[in-house]
Amino acid sequence: MAQQTVLVTGGAGYVGSHTVVELLQTGYSVVVVDNCCNAYHQDTNAASNGATEDRNGVGGTRDGKQDDKNGHSNGAGAKNGEGGKVGAKTVLPVALERVEDITGKTLAGFYLISLLDEEALTRVFSEHKIDAVIHFAALKALGESVAMPLEYYINNVAGTLTLLQVMRNAGVKRLVYSSSATVYGLPQYLPTDEDHPTGPGITNPYGRSKYFCEQVMTDLATADKEWGVVLLRYFNPVGAHASGRIGEDPRDTPNNLMPFIAQVAVGRRDAVQVFGQDYPTPDGTGVRDYVHVMDLASGHVAALGLLWKSGFSGAAAYNLGSGKGVSVLEMIHAFTRASGRKIPYVVTGRRAGDVAKMVASCTRAQTDLGWKATRTLDQMCEDTWRWQSQNPQGYA
Repeated sequence: MAQQTVLVTGGAGYVGSHTVVELLQTGYSVVVVDNCCNAYHQDTNAASNGATEDRNGVGGTRDGKQDDKNGHSNGAGAKNGEGGKVGAKTVLPVALERVEDITGKTLAGFYLISLLDEEALTRVFSEHKIDAVIHFAALKALGESVAMPLEYYINNVAGTLTLLQVMRNAGVKRLVYSSSATVYGLPQYLPTDEDHPTGPGITNPYGRSKYFCEQVMTDLATADKEWGVVLLRYFNPVGAHASGRIGEDPRDTPNNLMPFIAQVAVGRRDAVQVFGQDYPTPDGTGVRDYVHVMDLASGHVAALGLLWKSGFSGAAAYNLGSGKGVSVLEMIHAFTRASGRKIPYVVTGRRAGDVAKMVASCTRAQTDLGWKATRTLDQMCEDTWRWQSQNPQGYA
């Protein structure tokens, strides 16, 4: 059987880069599309973030056709990816350079383009025989989405619509979608399974953008039985590759607990803010379900396995989490053990929209995908500390 090629959108970001490692090590050929607005790239001087993509990126490719308005062109007159031939190895985003070092394998292609650029994206499909797509590319900061809803809907929804249209035109109808537990809104019961209602109670435009995209994909797969879509609803990705070479490198102030704790431990920040200690939980702090990013990466490979099964069609949703709740203080104490450093924290008031507890039921993923999170809280903290201590300023 010929080697299958997977296109990964947003593959230079946090979850994307770790999944590319898993894909390459499993034997897939991988093409990455990312405009690096939130992923560190030497040529664009972009600051890195966890989930990547996608404002108004310009074209460029790792393997032959090159262009970009930020000094990345290797050919005169290049425009939107139609550039001169690359004489030497094209510069990759730092995370992807390290992915190649970790795996000892080379990407089949890297394209510095936006998903909003239909013409450039179409060329990617014409230059590679793509068998399936894993779609990570999205803006993902919840607070920022409240302040910039239009930008989030343009990026996350319009970018996804363009991708789906280009995929359909190319006859590629196998997709794994990076969704989120935010589609459940405020949980009506715990642990939250895939039958929980989605849509009502979502508290921010980011979550609604994920919900809207899920609905589009479900409608598409219902109307056209050739489509097979797996919707992966993440809970809280944390950790890093065990090598310490790649990890989470948020732009500006981290929005999530683990990278904030790591930056306090390494001396970049003074103290962790604990938002509320009066919840009905064992220690009064909020409880969340954390999953190691490498477990999450293996979940995407397992989802591809479902796509390849004969007869699979339609849209199927799966939670990816550990199924265990960890409080804010438990996480701080675990990171103290892992780092050997004191983690100062300050208790402040609750944040609007926060819930006391959110924990996943992952039984369906174990039954249908053969997937289960295996890494412990201590491993999550140890791997994060290895990454942060070896890269105190992230990829910069």
